[in-house]
Amino acid sequence: MAEDESDLLTRARGGDRSAFGALVRLYQRRVYAAALHVTGNHADAEDVAQETFVRAYRGLASFDGRADFFTWLYRIAINTALNRLRSGRRTRALADAGAAEVAQLGGKPEDLGTPRYAPDEQAALTQEVRTTLEAVAALSPTLRVTLLLATVEGLSHKQIAAVLDVPEGTVAWRVNEARRLLRERLADGAAKVTRKP
Repeated sequence: MAEDESDLLTRARGGDRSAFGALVRLYQRRVYAAALHVTGNHADAEDVAQETFVRAYRGLASFDGRADFFTWLYRIAINTALNRLRSGRRTRALADAGAAEVAQLGGKPEDLGTPRYAPDEQAALTQEVRTTLEAVAALSPTLRVTLLLATVEGLSHKQIAAVLDVPEGTVAWRVNEARRLLRERLADGAAKVTRKP
């Protein structure tokens, strides 16, 4: 039977490292996924996840319980990932990672159940995904993170507001603004493609 989170948290705050280890195991996939969505790079996501748990362990004494533990942990992960983005280490990682995954869709004959695409269809799909991900990567970090939390992570505006420590109205504006900018950029890209000789 899984241990109760509040019990694990109480024990971890009392210095029980095995209890903190159980909390890490409980949330490591979700923290890693959030970091990957923000950074667009597996190596960076691993580093962010590790740093998130180190910061959380060091900051357990400051966790006051007003927010849910995972919301607090998620906020650390998002801030750590944003700091990594602001350092400028990965500029095209998101687009490159997405295009690489799409490029694998062609598969091999022995990969039963994998969708098959003709080379020209696969190239078009890869380019479409790359274009979309480049448009997402071109958004400001705050717009991109807010949009990813809403669309990829499936968090409600209220949850995002708690994670980012902003009002719900700000979250709604950021999501709408990010979508508007994406529509414009993708429409501009489509228009450029159709104008090619």
